[in-house]
Amino acid sequence: RSEKMSEGNDEPMETEPSDRPAGCQESEDLEEDKDRFEVELEFVQCLANPFYLNFLAQHGYFKDKSFINYLKYLQYWKRPEYAKYIRYPHCLHFLDLLQHEAFRKELVNVGCAKFIDDQILLQWQYNAHKRIESQQKAPPFKRVAKASGADLTQSGDKQQQQQQQQ
Repeated sequence: RSEKMSEGNDEPMETEPSDRPAGCQESEDLEEDKDRFEVELEFVQCLANPFYLNFLAQHGYFKDKSFINYLKYLQYWKRPEYAKYIRYPHCLHFLDLLQHEAFRKELVNVGCAKFIDDQILLQWQYNAHKRIESQQKAPPFKRVAKASGADLTQSGDKQQQQQQQQ
């Protein structure tokens, strides 16, 4: 038998597993798993925001052992089958850093959060500049091939080989 809290009452009420159809219980479990997945995904991605980390630090979350254990539990998001759902991959780096007490203590300072935020912005700018630079240096037929999805590099190589043979 399982126990549930009855509405408006702090005493548990007993329910028989046979009270509900088996398919109903299974769909409820799937829905709960989906909800937990979405909540944990959203929370892990929030860790990409240094000002949110600063908020957590200032409100004492990083002093709570159960919260630290929760951060350890969330390490499973680094596995490829879960990481593929993450839009802000640097959140996984912060999840690693949050395993260290020294990092958690530094996050209390707004200046630390601001510095981290500045570094993230600089990294994005650098990557954008490098991406544009590499696209400009690529030969025109390779840029067209990438944009269209066609493999023009092979046909270009074949044309070169034919010209060399003549």
